[in-house]
Amino acid sequence: MIRLAQPRDLDAIEAVYAAARAYMAASGNPHQWGDSGYPHRDLLAADIEKKQLYAITEKDEIHGVFAFMLGDDPTYGYIEDGSWPNDKPYGTIHRIASDGQIKGMFTRAFDFCRERADEVRIDTHRDNKTMQHVVQKHGFKRCGIIYLENGDPRIAYQFSKE
Repeated sequence: MIRLAQPRDLDAIEAVYAAARAYMAASGNPHQWGDSGYPHRDLLAADIEKKQLYAITEKDEIHGVFAFMLGDDPTYGYIEDGSWPNDKPYGTIHRIASDGQIKGMFTRAFDFCRERADEVRIDTHRDNKTMQHVVQKHGFKRCGIIYLENGDPRIAYQFSKE
């Protein structure tokens, strides 16, 4: 089941992100979220307040989490080494993570987002081979390189329903 995350979920959500950071580091992607505790609790709380953080649950336990925002994402305003396929309204998946206990988390999140937006964008670190494989498997097309607020590059993808 996917539901909006609640403030009472923060400890469980942080545990999911801790598991995801450990997996990322062990699979050759130690820099995307690093050991800084990203995403930080205040960012997660702000996502909850804006009603854009979702929990993926099974048997009332949180095993996955992601942010989904509808509308323009400022970090996607500039793209190099490619281009966006269109200028249609889109939703963006950010900070998707799983605790690794249940398979198919990305599919569940993506299906949820696809029901709410015909165009879906996502980005990932060049070392995140797992995410690159998963998004391409789900029909996302590589569009180019975008830059986060801090200047870090990310590979950007877009899924188009058409």
